[in-house]
Amino acid sequence: MTEDQILLGIALTVALAACSQILAGKLRVPALLLLLPAGFVAGALTDVIHPNDLLGSEFSALVSLSVAVILYDAGLGLDLRRLTGRTRGTVGRLLVAGVLVTFLAVGAVAPALFGMAPASAAMVGVILVVSGPTVVGPLLEYVRPTDKLRRILVWEGTLIDPIGGILGALVFHAVSNANSDIGRGRQLGQFVISMGVGLAGGAAGVALLWLTLRVLRLGETLGTIAQLAVVIIVSAGCDVVRDDTGLIAATVTGLAVANLPGFDMPARRPFFETLVQLIIGLLFVSISSTVTPASLTPVLLPSLLLIALLVLVVRPLIAFVSTRKAGLSLGERGFIGWMAPRGIVAASTASAFASDLSDQGLPGAAKILPVTFLVIVGTVLLYALTAAPMARRLGVVRPSRSRPLLVGGDRWVVDMGKALRSAGLEVLMWAGDEDERERIRHAGLELAQGELLATATNPRARLEGVTTVFLCTDDDDFNALASVVVEGNVEGPVYRVGPAHEGHGVVAPYTGGDVLFGARLVRHVLAERYRQGARYLVQPASRPVPADSETLFVVRADGRLRPVTEGGTVSPAADDLLVLLGPVPRPR
Repeated sequence: MTEDQILLGIALTVALAACSQILAGKLRVPALLLLLPAGFVAGALTDVIHPNDLLGSEFSALVSLSVAVILYDAGLGLDLRRLTGRTRGTVGRLLVAGVLVTFLAVGAVAPALFGMAPASAAMVGVILVVSGPTVVGPLLEYVRPTDKLRRILVWEGTLIDPIGGILGALVFHAVSNANSDIGRGRQLGQFVISMGVGLAGGAAGVALLWLTLRVLRLGETLGTIAQLAVVIIVSAGCDVVRDDTGLIAATVTGLAVANLPGFDMPARRPFFETLVQLIIGLLFVSISSTVTPASLTPVLLPSLLLIALLVLVVRPLIAFVSTRKAGLSLGERGFIGWMAPRGIVAASTASAFASDLSDQGLPGAAKILPVTFLVIVGTVLLYALTAAPMARRLGVVRPSRSRPLLVGGDRWVVDMGKALRSAGLEVLMWAGDEDERERIRHAGLELAQGELLATATNPRARLEGVTTVFLCTDDDDFNALASVVVEGNVEGPVYRVGPAHEGHGVVAPYTGGDVLFGARLVRHVLAERYRQGARYLVQPASRPVPADSETLFVVRADGRLRPVTEGGTVSPAADDLLVLLGPVPRPR
């Protein structure tokens, strides 16, 4: 290819990856729905986007390093200390049953369906055990199932990515060794060597990250660079010593860093997450462009039969077996049985391993990537179209009513929570001071557990079940800082009470979430008016607002909460409720 064709191919790949992900975000659909068709169509219509022509044999190495970065990032999201209670048991059973049943079922039917060798069928089976949060997450955001279901499915999807990556590497080495002219004892020895190289690489990665992140105490930017460099160095080094052991090393490194005490890795890593999203987009476009219409035609009908088997038999069976005695309703168990799309790790491992097995002359290896491509497209499209109607039919959609979290324990904040509760909302409150926490309990309001707001200092967990956060403590800087950190970890918006106009705090006047109640009702004004006797009123919007009263919230007829903010007022309908701050009583 000429230099101009290479530049055009790279630019087109990046453009398709970026535009597909942006459009998918706007449409609130999994990016896979657009990335795979975009790459496939571009590969069929043009000659400049094919990665084998752009990069040659180096493409396989780049795929391996890219998957290593993705699996390291997936490992970082697996803080196993947060997987507790019944959720841990349910997720564990889903993983064990999912891996075994899917692997055995696909391995059993693939030789007959696709005319491939049992070794190739085993490779397809282990590739298709994965699901992945990059697909499950957007689907759940759209469907909005109950918090219990969301927690189980997100944990399953997050854990299965690194597990699938490790199993894919192990099965690849077992298949490769079994395909060579060596005895069974030698094959087992080669398998153990591969595992040892991967684990040693993971240990080296953890040691390097301990040096860079803990000893040298690098900041966010340099720390991100160090992580990326360590993952690539360790993964590449392991692949040099032993083919395709870098994936094991990268996954082990991420899991260890997420769970060993002392690292304290935040869940939100903006630059690293952006890089991973770009890599995912580029990989999907590039990999799908290598799948030709000619390679899909022979496996199209058998792949549809395989998809039907996975969706209608395998996944429901896994869910039925795994969710017994899990405290789930029949509808919740049914929805778990209807949610198992395949994602990036399936495509990447298929691309990374299929070409090597095909070069080794393994019968049917050339069909691994087309079959995986069709299963990914089919399952994502099917679940994207049917998940929401299925959730409604099974009665597992979360109610649209708002569930606000009020942070703060002053008397005026607690009474505000009581007013919102009297308007029909389920209110959750949090405060750090024990006296304030006791005041919340005495008011009969639900008190959040202490770790719920751990994101204020260490952003690890999503605030599950919370649709809106109101930061109303007496520390304006805390409100501003917490609004920045918590944003993105909650389903809905984050608001903070306005700081004093004359305040000169570190950050309060300059940054943070949307400011509540406008410029006049800042924090100290609200507190003072409450101290002077002003109280909250809840009344239908059809009634006139009393004189000298301020509208604070509008509660829609369907239970959605809309606060008045600095950015503007809210227009109520006749069947809405208003939460007002009444006037200060006149002295007698």
